[in-house]
Amino acid sequence: MLEIRTNCEHCKKHLPNASSEAMICSYECTFCEACVTEILYNVCPNCGGGFEKRPSRPLKDLTENPEREDSVFKPVVKNIYLNKNKDIPPRER
Repeated sequence: MLEIRTNCEHCKKHLPNASSEAMICSYECTFCEACVTEILYNVCPNCGGGFEKRPSRPLKDLTENPEREDSVFKPVVKNIYLNKNKDIPPRER
């Protein structure tokens, strides 16, 4: 089941279930679209993968499978994957 994290891990921007700005990597690291494009250059600082738009969970399913309540906040100080991956398309990394 996809975990719906409700904030950007870098800037803490609120990203509720219906947010069109939420981006996730294959491990569900969650960042806002601005941080992904302007700071991370589509390279996840936790795994080196790329990002995709996070799907939203149907409202009827939020009662049984709610958004994550606690916050994940790990501001990016250094992206160790950036230099070697930023010019490689995510599906070729």
